[in-house]
Amino acid sequence: MSPARLVVAARNRLGECPLWCERSAALYWTDIEGCTISRLQSDGQVRAWTLPERVGSFALCESGTQLLLGLASGVALFDLASEALSAIVPVEADQPATRINDGRCDRQGRFVFGMFNAAEEPVGHFYRVHPDLRVERLALRPAAVANSIAFSPDGATMYYTDSPKRTIWRLDYGADGSLGTPRPFVRLSAEEGFADGSCIDAEGGLWNAQWEGGCVVRYDASGAETARLALPVSRPTCPAFGGAGLDTLYVTSARGGLDKEALRREPEAGGLFSLQPGWRGLTESRFVAATTSTLHFERTP
Repeated sequence: MSPARLVVAARNRLGECPLWCERSAALYWTDIEGCTISRLQSDGQVRAWTLPERVGSFALCESGTQLLLGLASGVALFDLASEALSAIVPVEADQPATRINDGRCDRQGRFVFGMFNAAEEPVGHFYRVHPDLRVERLALRPAAVANSIAFSPDGATMYYTDSPKRTIWRLDYGADGSLGTPRPFVRLSAEEGFADGSCIDAEGGLWNAQWEGGCVVRYDASGAETARLALPVSRPTCPAFGGAGLDTLYVTSARGGLDKEALRREPEAGGLFSLQPGWRGLTESRFVAATTSTLHFERTP
């Protein structure tokens, strides 16, 4: 395993949700607090799009040049070419203290996400976005800081966490959308930090970025730790496999909230890093959007 390499000195306040697009050989990610989506191309060029709200997470779409955005107030489609943003489907409009946080597409092309509450009170729910942009609330306990949403290679297992609880959960996940009973997968100690974003490799291992732990850790399907990769920053946020062979692990990070002394120790905080971990990833599932004429812009329970 090679040491972590700084790929982009992004200085993100809260870098998150890296996604590799195999069609364009590019990596996308968001700076939540900066309200931007950035794209790193194979030639090293970086382009950023500024959105009207914070982007907690997003998904590549199956067709066209669209992204499905998890904006602070709701979900919307964004066209990278025209920079057109569709009407926003509101989520938890009755909870002004929450915003959309981590999310990933399941193997059927539906986007699953959870919420964030700065007060760390477990009031935000988990949701699933259907092709017509209908937003369905999932029957899971509310969370304060939803993270680590990922799906096994066969799509039959879903992972997630409420970061302050330092536990990653797993549950059976049906192709029809049915949910099993959550059970503990991994518990972190106080010394290890907090479970943040995750991704899955081709062997079914879960890679988790550990906020305040300064590392990314791999757990096999049984929950046993099999690798621990150090980073030169204390707040890695989310990993993603990319590159032509899906054998490069990209990791976003954050610099927001670090004091001057911490930033002196971590000058690369907020950067985008890469590692060569010795495992290969999976092609990211894409959101399968309905045609424009059949989209719905009202949230249903």
